[in-house]
Amino acid sequence: MKEKDYIQKAKEHFGKLLEKQFARIEKMKAEEEFIDYSKLEQLVIGIVGGDGIGPYITEEARKIIEFLLADDIKAGKIVIKNIDGLTIENRARQNKAIPDDVLGELKKCHVILKGPTTTPRAGDPWPNIESANVAMRKELDLFANVRPVQVPEEGIDWVFYRENTEGAYALGSDGIMVNDDLAIDFTVTTYEGSYRIIKAAFDYARKSGKNKLTVVTKANVVKTTDGLFLDIAKEIAKDYPEVEWDDWYIDIMTAKLIDEKRRQDFKVFVLPNLYGDILTDEAAEFQGGVGTAGSANIGKSYAMFEAIHGSAPRMVQEGRAQYADPSSIIRAAGMLLEHIGYQEEASRLQMALDICGNYEKKIVMTGRDTGATGGEYAEYLMDTLQDKNLKERWEDYRAGK
Repeated sequence: MKEKDYIQKAKEHFGKLLEKQFARIEKMKAEEEFIDYSKLEQLVIGIVGGDGIGPYITEEARKIIEFLLADDIKAGKIVIKNIDGLTIENRARQNKAIPDDVLGELKKCHVILKGPTTTPRAGDPWPNIESANVAMRKELDLFANVRPVQVPEEGIDWVFYRENTEGAYALGSDGIMVNDDLAIDFTVTTYEGSYRIIKAAFDYARKSGKNKLTVVTKANVVKTTDGLFLDIAKEIAKDYPEVEWDDWYIDIMTAKLIDEKRRQDFKVFVLPNLYGDILTDEAAEFQGGVGTAGSANIGKSYAMFEAIHGSAPRMVQEGRAQYADPSSIIRAAGMLLEHIGYQEEASRLQMALDICGNYEKKIVMTGRDTGATGGEYAEYLMDTLQDKNLKERWEDYRAGK
């Protein structure tokens, strides 16, 4: 092929991407308000095991949810729906990020608890299918990825609002090899997509009483897309005079998170997709690692909650899956409970996780047979949840006793 033919092919490819994005923008403009769970006669919680260690840890989180919601499940107000088929084997067999039948079942749920799923990379024995997470966020329009990180003894109380459907990940499987010498990927930022995530972050900063918001971009270099994100933040900030806000560039922000003199000043963050993925993994290390942090993916019609770590296929191959730490997905289950209106149950679960994982540590997870199994840890949590003195034990933890 001649150079002009390569250019024409790339133009056609880019044109199709633009058509899809314009269609997505129209959908965002037409979207309705957030679902009101309190008005539902019956709320459906989908449990998706995923693959690798996913089914093992998700099973333990399901037990916790059923334990805390036992009365309403018995009364028929809550339905727990198990959804199979989101394994890498089934996805590869159908050559789809989310098989059609699985997607249909997901759309029958109001909220979803999802185990980790494998995303193929170069050299893997799987086809180059899109990340199931990315696909689910797009299919269900889960635009807000919310990740809290708390380390009370170090004064860390952060909440990250990561844009979830745009940026570098939105078209991560739609790049183009123009020829053997040139590969191009794309990043996308829309006014509607940026506005709704930034407004959600400002709303949370005000309603939570934190009243401090940090916008993270690289607008000094990535001037068009990151520049638009920052400009929209400036626009929205005018409607929130009580919320103090500032903006930082992603490179220096990664440094300031580990700056003991500055990191306690940060409260709520809002940032584009890729930066959010990187920064929240770094932040989770303060709490004990990515295995200890949960993640919420919020849209107006659906919400999905997950662990922020991967599927750890090596643990399965080595016969260690039953020793995988379920803390991250159980924290996600707590976020799910809070999201659907069970604040008291969510609060008690958070306390129990802090006590069992960070304070008493009567049972320790090591990922091997030198420590507890996920099932044993879940039993430890449920025993702790039943303790009438749970709050007092948690207050001792917060006081450093």
